[in-house]
Amino acid sequence: MFPREYRGVAFVVGLFLAVQLGALALVPEFAESGYQAVEDPDNPTNSLLYIVAIIVMAGLMLAAFRYDFDQGIRLLIVGVSAWLSWYVFSALVSPLAAAVPAVVVGVALLVHPEWYVIDIAGVLMGAGAAGLFGISFGLLPALILLSLLAVYDAISVYGTEHMLSLAEGVMDLNIPVVLVIPLSLSYSLLDGDAEQPEQSADGDRGERADAGADTDTAEGTDAGSAETETDVSEPTDIEDRDAFFIGLGDAVIPAVLVASAATFSPAASLAVPLIGVNLPALLAMVGSLAGLLVLMSWVIKGRPHAGLPLLNGGAIGGYLIGSVIAGVPLIEALGVGAFL
Repeated sequence: MFPREYRGVAFVVGLFLAVQLGALALVPEFAESGYQAVEDPDNPTNSLLYIVAIIVMAGLMLAAFRYDFDQGIRLLIVGVSAWLSWYVFSALVSPLAAAVPAVVVGVALLVHPEWYVIDIAGVLMGAGAAGLFGISFGLLPALILLSLLAVYDAISVYGTEHMLSLAEGVMDLNIPVVLVIPLSLSYSLLDGDAEQPEQSADGDRGERADAGADTDTAEGTDAGSAETETDVSEPTDIEDRDAFFIGLGDAVIPAVLVASAATFSPAASLAVPLIGVNLPALLAMVGSLAGLLVLMSWVIKGRPHAGLPLLNGGAIGGYLIGSVIAGVPLIEALGVGAFL
């Protein structure tokens, strides 16, 4: 039997794969349905505007937690979860029929936000958000987005630490801005007597409902009793926790590049059933998962870490390697050809 922390890591990898493969499966349907959010996906200012929106949202959320508007944030995220789920289901059934399971997702989050409900909603949100952003951000905007968010994540976790404050505010709301990784079969997120799990990965933006999880990550913190305050910056031994958390944004942001590469890269498509993928997109997935494994090796030791530097760095590195192997000129792979 593998140690439970290794089973937890395998579970995290499975969730990340579900988000990435889901995004790839949704990209053709989203593009055909005209869900592209911008007129010019190659405009690099799209990324800058989005990052400004993230910073503004982070400030608003901190203010909301400070002035006890937590439930308003919870309702907002639940609404975004149902909305993004509708996009996902609408790729499978008619838009009207898709409203039924989307509402079920929202209601389930309100009435029974157990860890598996949150994870299912998180995967739906993540796949939908990554697919929507993947078809809306060309190669250069996607690379800019991942690079700047990696820097922002590191600053917000190791520098200003305001993402740790956001994490503490988010964790008690039981909403799918984090993925919950149980380390024991008996674990219940709703059990107030459960042992306090440990945070996971990144601190950045868990909140963002901006499209679902897009950027941030909310690292984990105390998911146990609401009455016990935990300093998420303090290390916790793996044996002392029943679960840990990783921000949904950690899964979504690298997947944006995967979806963008599958959409905009000139590399030839691979013969993979059900999804449209090429070598740059495939190796972006591999690179992000390699970064995830390194991240989890740190998280297991008990401290929160900024996830996006490793995850985005791995995705970008894998994407560029895949582009070179596929014979795509580096200028085209970087998306700067039109500006030279």
